Amino acid sequence: MQKPKLSFLQIINMNVGFFGIQYSFGLQQSAVNPIYDFLGAKPDEIPWLNLAGPMTGLLVQPIIGALSDKTWHPRFGRRKPYFFIGAILCSLALFLFPFSSELWMAAGLLWILDAGNNTAMEPYRAFIADKLDSEQQPTGFLAQSFFTGLGQTLANFSLFLFPMVIVGYTGKLPTWVFASFMLGSVCSIATVWWSMKTTPEIPPTEEEIREIRLQKLNLLSPFTDVFSAIKDMPRVMWQLALVYLFQWYALFCYWQNSSKSIAQSVFNATPENKDLYGQAVALAGSVNGWYNIITFVSAFALVGFAKKYSAKWVHFMCLVIAGLGFIWFPFIENKWLLYVAISGFGIGWASMMGVPYLLVVGSIPKERYGVYMGIINMLIVLPMLLQTVTFGYILRTFLNNDSGNAILFAGVLLLIAALATLRIQNTKSTTAFSASSIGH
Repeated sequence: MQKPKLSFLQIINMNVGFFGIQYSFGLQQSAVNPIYDFLGAKPDEIPWLNLAGPMTGLLVQPIIGALSDKTWHPRFGRRKPYFFIGAILCSLALFLFPFSSELWMAAGLLWILDAGNNTAMEPYRAFIADKLDSEQQPTGFLAQSFFTGLGQTLANFSLFLFPMVIVGYTGKLPTWVFASFMLGSVCSIATVWWSMKTTPEIPPTEEEIREIRLQKLNLLSPFTDVFSAIKDMPRVMWQLALVYLFQWYALFCYWQNSSKSIAQSVFNATPENKDLYGQAVALAGSVNGWYNIITFVSAFALVGFAKKYSAKWVHFMCLVIAGLGFIWFPFIENKWLLYVAISGFGIGWASMMGVPYLLVVGSIPKERYGVYMGIINMLIVLPMLLQTVTFGYILRTFLNNDSGNAILFAGVLLLIAALATLRIQNTKSTTAFSASSIGH
């Protein structure tokens, strides 16, 4: 069936919901761990308290993806019910988060928030593929990348701006935390509602409806598909798995420790000094917002470099630049130099979001594209899961429970990931992707 062409404004409208989802994710990255600190968490407890992210990513996304493939309702559609439910869960969790008075409450709400984010994310990406033909899909996914950068940037800058105008404490948390999370709660549901209102789904054909009705809907089938695909996984994906092991382990180390590292190096403070630590959290929000800006600005340039020099060498160089920035980061006492150091991660983050897919896409069978994209997500969350259950011991035993040492450790891991990238033996996907992307 020929899909109707959409205008640029229509493509923007259908992706507005991604802004709210990514604003939520930006708060999760930069604000949740400082909230844990305000509630009295020890440094070596932080990894365990972040277990929700990798676990929900590992379990929720394949289940929701399989369920949405086999769903159709004449009024509610196929993908919309799932990302609307996900947005509701996100909004509720964000609204309640600032009222957390104990660690167990904040940790429990993070599980709900992560489940909502993953419930919304998986069918939203499928929504783009459903609506757009192959010619317009690059525009659709680039629009998602745009809203990803915008949402996370504004979330981080809210942590920088709100403490300047909203002072004092409400319960155990600064009052500005309420403002950031309430805004996120509104953005999550409002933007998804806008996309649902402005963008109807394409109804399946009668044959597709019959096929949906014939297929048995259960929770085991997606796992069966995943295990089968893993057994047949192309060699290049195993090589990418080694890169991801060090890469994503390192990123979780940074996200969990950036605020405390800045507090130590710039303010000579700990979370017990709430006023100075609040300033460090605000500065960390600004610094993290800056790297998202660098990501947005540099992303398009990386496509051209990948076409000219190969995706493998682009990712290698980006990981080296990011790793060196992390290694410098904990030794910086001048807050303005933090923006210089984190710019390396901004470039690396731009590569991490897109270039690895160039390395593997040519080796993935088209008829199994969906399941292998799900497996790539598993390659991302498994190192995060490993980090949450092992890094507390590493931080306590070998790194003196020092957050600056944690980020230094992350920098070394990124350099190892860069070396592992050089082992990847696959170039045919780079040219194909770059040519098609530049052409559109």
